[in-house]
Amino acid sequence: MTLLVLSLAIVSALAAAPRSGPKAVPFHPPIPVFDPVGCTSMVDNPYFPLRPGTILVYETRAGKTTEADTVVVTREARTVLGVTAVVVRDRTYRGGKLVEESFDWYAQDRKGNVWSLGEDTKDLRDGEVVSTAGSWEAGKDSACAGIVMPAIPEVGMVHRKAYRRGRVEDLAEVRSLDAKATVLSDTFTACVETEDWSPLERGVRERNVYAPGLGLVLRGTVGGAERMKLVKLIAP
Repeated sequence: MTLLVLSLAIVSALAAAPRSGPKAVPFHPPIPVFDPVGCTSMVDNPYFPLRPGTILVYETRAGKTTEADTVVVTREARTVLGVTAVVVRDRTYRGGKLVEESFDWYAQDRKGNVWSLGEDTKDLRDGEVVSTAGSWEAGKDSACAGIVMPAIPEVGMVHRKAYRRGRVEDLAEVRSLDAKATVLSDTFTACVETEDWSPLERGVRERNVYAPGLGLVLRGTVGGAERMKLVKLIAP
């Protein structure tokens, strides 16, 4: 065996051998640069459409626990970083009681990326607010806008959905462009599937499925029992 062949064989063996030592540091993409020029509250990205007046109802099951989420694309607007954003109200009910309410602010740039510009969220117990820890607004307290849905999703693409250091550090990776979802008595194809996580919640990962023309239709914890599904759609 020549020296060159021997060297190549050693390199191949090392590449195939299982790695030892410390685990690789998780990849964290840079914070995206938000350009307010040309942004609009008219969000028509096919995988994250926000048409004012739309109401989506989701059901979440985790063991014996059932929750209902009512998401309303309002006709209200909020100005963030000089951009007029559409306001989306999300209410979560457990056992018929309101346990969480949030107002989320979104805008779309000229390329078609959908940006999250912040949210005002409240956790409630017996009608009383017990926490607002998840609230943030881009441009305040080191918070930055994030991309919730790219204009052109590509498999392997990793993007920051929201960022406020130590409070909100949501990330997502596009895992598929041809996922299927059966909701509302219909089967949708060519869906975008993402895996979402946060370094602030170690060991917790979610799979989200977005259907063209509808947006988020399915969500489930990876390796867990929690499953969320779109069960009702009221179009304006």
